[in-house]
Order: sequence, then C-alpha cells, then structure tokens
Amino acid sequence: MSDARITPDGLEGGRPGREATTGADVPPDGGGPRTKGRNGRSRKEPEFRSYYDLPVINKPVWASPDIPGYLFLGGLAGAGALVGAAAQATGRPVLRKASKVAAASASHLSLLALIHDLGRRGRFLNMLRVFKVTSPMSVGSWLLAGFVPAVSVAALSDVTGRLRSLGTVATAGSALLGGPVAAYTAALISDTAVPAWHEGHRWMPFVFVSSGVSAAAGVGLMAAPVAETGPLVRLAVGGGAAEVALTKTMERRAGVVKEAYETGPAKRFLRTAELLTAGGVLLAASAGRSRARAAVAGAALLAGSALTRFGIFHAGLASAEDPRYTVVPQRARLEDPDGTR
Repeated sequence: MSDARITPDGLEGGRPGREATTGADVPPDGGGPRTKGRNGRSRKEPEFRSYYDLPVINKPVWASPDIPGYLFLGGLAGAGALVGAAAQATGRPVLRKASKVAAASASHLSLLALIHDLGRRGRFLNMLRVFKVTSPMSVGSWLLAGFVPAVSVAALSDVTGRLRSLGTVATAGSALLGGPVAAYTAALISDTAVPAWHEGHRWMPFVFVSSGVSAAAGVGLMAAPVAETGPLVRLAVGGGAAEVALTKTMERRAGVVKEAYETGPAKRFLRTAELLTAGGVLLAASAGRSRARAAVAGAALLAGSALTRFGIFHAGLASAEDPRYTVVPQRARLEDPDGTR
C-alpha cells in the first residue's frame, strides 16, 4: 500500500513519477522578462522554448534549384517582355528580337522548373480548374497560362518574320501581363508562414521587380549593339541599384529574422549577388561605346539577379528551422499591433 495522503499542504508521503518536472531547470525568478500583471505588480514571463526545440512550422518542401530558378526566370520573362515591347515601339530590331526570345525562353524554363518541382504535369493543370483571387498560386497559374503563349507567339513571329499582325497583338498582350508575372512570385512566397519571406512582404515585390528589370536589361546589354542600348543602360543602372538597395532594406527591416539572411548559403548567395550587381551597375554606367564592357556588365547583372533569388530562397529555408524566428515576430506584433514602435 502507498503511504501517500492528502493534507491541507498538499500530497505527503508519495513519490513523483519519473517524468515529473522537478523545477531544477527553472531559474528562481521565473527565467523570463519582467512584465506587468493585471494587479499592476511585476511578474516574470517564462522564456520561450519549443517542444524539444523543434521548428514551430513545417519547412517548405520546395526544392533548389527548381523553385529559386522558377522565381528568377519568371522575373526575367516578365521584364523581358516589357523591354521587347519597348524596343519594338522605338525601332531597335536587335534588342527587340533578343528580348522577346529571352522572355519566351525564360517563361518556358520557368514553367518547366515549376512542373518539375510539382512532380507531375497534371498538378499544374489542376491549378487551372479554379480561379481564386485570394490565392497567389492560383492567380500566378492563370497569369502563366496567358503569358507563356503570348510571349511565345511574339518571339516566333519576330524570328520568322511571319504573322506580323498577330505578333504585334501578342507583343502587346505579353507586355500587359509582363509586370504581374515579374511581381506575383513575391506575393507567392510572402503569403506563407515562412518567417524570412513573410517579414519581408512589404519589400519583396519591389525587390523582385527591380531584380527582374536588372536581369532583362542585362540580357539586352549582352545581345544588342551599343547603338540600341542607350535607354537600356539607364534602365540597367536604375534596376541594379534599386535591387541592391531594396534587398538591404528588406533585410534590415526584418527584425530578428534578418539573421537568416546573414548566415549560411543565404549570406553567400546574397553577398555575391550584391557584388555582381553593384559591379554590373558601375560597368554599365561607364561602358560608353565599349561593346565588350557593356556585355560584361550585362552578364554581371544577370548573374546577380539569379543569385538574389537563390539567397532569398535559402534564407526562407533557414528561418523555418529556427522556432525563434516564428515566435519573436509574433510576440512583437501582439505587443505593437499598429506597428508604431
């Protein structure tokens, strides 16, 4: 028989189970920050620790290089369609053709990367069964369904010289959809619980669009003669400078989650991207009539844009693994719901 008995002071004579909490790991003062209770007295909040220090959210199942490649190629395709339409309107034939072909190629590769990550073509087709305006994936699927045929017809007409009228209509259609195609992938990753992506939702669309513009301008600088790239140089300098500045701002405004951008593969990708893009901007601005310098600047801008997407992607993966990046921003939003502090 057990000698345990209940007394006014609690259980006496019993033995706690082996898994009972002994309190040995809890500091005497409670272990957490001091806060005000309802009665006005200060009290200690317990320090946060997740269950066995496991992540609070599931790590994204998206894989590299499929998804970061998809993010990069979509931006290049959308911005490239806009550059191609502008080149057609201003009488720049080499730039027009190069931009349209690059946009069409990037759109097909982007779609292939997405389908490869999904595993089966049928899964992409299933996303077209409904249109849900509140779902970035649904909106993006329909954007691609309209953009890819339009930009493909525009490029094919330009290369073959046939069906000019249809090609002009397709060029206008692809330019109309180009901006949303370049930007929607930012909404796609920001509208998730992944801390590094969600905390950057205010800046991510601007980062992606400027990065896409930088990449499309880089392709033009590599392919077109200097006589056709005057306005493109200004676009390359503006897009590249904006990409670097906005990415740094997004990292800085992410609070504690900025650490995910400053460690591991994300740091290597983003710092290399920053150097390449800044170098491309300087070379493009000083290229003058040098065809070789313009081409090197374009290649640097294109590579920098790609590495920016890879860095942001890997920052998201890293942030999902640390529960602190999920809980600390949530607590900050609860304490300051209006974001005034």
